[in-house]
Amino acid sequence: MKQQEKKRKPNRLLQGTLVLTVAGIVVKVIGSLNWIILSRVLGGEGIGLYQMAFPIYLLALSLSSAGIPVAISIITAEKVAFQDYRGANRVFYLSLSILIVTGLALSTLVYFGASWLIDYRVIRDPRAYYALLALAPAVFLVTLLSSFRGYLQGWQNMTPTAVSQIVEQLFRVGAMLLFAIWLLPKGIEYAAGGASMGAGAGAAAGLCVLLYYYWRLQRKCKQGVHTEPIKREQEAAGSIVRRIVVLALPVSLASIMLPMVANLDLLIVPVRLEVAGYTVERATELYGYLTGMGVPLVNLATVITAALATSIVPAVSEAKAMGNIGQIRERAASAMRLGNIVTIPAVAGLWVLGTPIAAFIYHAPQAGEVVKVLSFGVYLLGIHQVTTGVLQGMGYTVLPVLNMGIAAAVKVLLNWNLTAMPSLGIQGSGWATNADIGVAALLNLYFVAKYTGLRMDWQGLWKCVLAASVMGASIDVIYQFMVAGGVSDAIATFGVMCLAAVIYGAVLLLLGGLTDRDISRIPFLGAKLSQLLTRLGLLRT
Repeated sequence: MKQQEKKRKPNRLLQGTLVLTVAGIVVKVIGSLNWIILSRVLGGEGIGLYQMAFPIYLLALSLSSAGIPVAISIITAEKVAFQDYRGANRVFYLSLSILIVTGLALSTLVYFGASWLIDYRVIRDPRAYYALLALAPAVFLVTLLSSFRGYLQGWQNMTPTAVSQIVEQLFRVGAMLLFAIWLLPKGIEYAAGGASMGAGAGAAAGLCVLLYYYWRLQRKCKQGVHTEPIKREQEAAGSIVRRIVVLALPVSLASIMLPMVANLDLLIVPVRLEVAGYTVERATELYGYLTGMGVPLVNLATVITAALATSIVPAVSEAKAMGNIGQIRERAASAMRLGNIVTIPAVAGLWVLGTPIAAFIYHAPQAGEVVKVLSFGVYLLGIHQVTTGVLQGMGYTVLPVLNMGIAAAVKVLLNWNLTAMPSLGIQGSGWATNADIGVAALLNLYFVAKYTGLRMDWQGLWKCVLAASVMGASIDVIYQFMVAGGVSDAIATFGVMCLAAVIYGAVLLLLGGLTDRDISRIPFLGAKLSQLLTRLGLLRT
């Protein structure tokens, strides 16, 4: 019975990661297609008006939710672990009450403060006024949305989040295009405002999906599927609110720190590139390669570890509530192992194909050099995401923020010095970005090891590195051969990207880097795939 339970829990973690990963990919694809179409509808001027209003919306959203969804997920998971379902509901009701107040306040502030932002030239172009007004209701709706997501994630059920993300994106994109096209004859400022209305429409649709899943969960509780074995003394409302604030505040600071670091890049990188001898125009172009092309590729390559980080928070919180440090260590080790398996080949792929990928996706092969430098950030960001999830799940939400602060200071120092070197230029800023992620990741890893006893799986790590090296060398030769044979760069790039996964998987199997336990844990297809590979003699137990 214990063995079955042990096997079932990691499956739930991997299943949650899988559904969030699929949802993340679908959302990004839809978003990319939308951006292409919307850019053609609005043009550069309309997109500029939209982008002027959007940072204010993101700031208001960060302040209104303030990391509370993560706190909801952690505390709910603890209550569910002890079958305290009434306590879990109280946590949700209290947090929802807080978020209704903060969401409504920030939404109102954005709506009535829009004219102030224009009058005092915080936003330089007064035509962005309508975009700000259109985004105001979305602040309230997205805040409510986040509370339901946090609660349902606390039950270690990631399907509602995944489905709501896809539905939200579909309605958001549809509304953006519909209102933008409809209002375009009235003027570009109205079209930008119409595009901004998509955020509210998407949030409303996503909220409806989550309300359905919430209703279904409550019905199961009433039908006795989730019943409490004994009457429990309920935690005081004041105690719950204090815990929510203590857990949420550091997460909120982390979310605010990210745009702050980006703004520091904006202040430092172009200036130091000019010191290195570049013109203003060239410095702006190189800065675009770094922030607009290289960094998004790193974020895209870590979509699986980002999903894993979300899934592991309630899983670790549940184990901690039960006082099972061994289980926390096992789940952290499994997450780190999966992170290694998916990020290390991504590093090799971006390093070898940095220039072709930049040309294929952005039609900017000049961005290839900085993409190659940033490729190492994929592995480091994967570690950072997973370890942040583990620390948050254990209730140490302050530590990742402090580590990010130390890493940001290192980045500023390196950016200032490396970017100004003529021999490095924008690549120096890329290395500074890697150092930023790496310092935060290593500090997180230190504290995870300290509190859980986690040890690095060096044998598994080197097998991943060796398999990725063979993959990288192989696709480099195949790409060069295809291009020399007259195949277009786009087709050759896409072809070797598909082939890379096959080569990496095959080499990793031959090296024994994947075991029967790894494969059998894969949701839905794991058991059958494990049997097939075992019969073929490619899988060790």
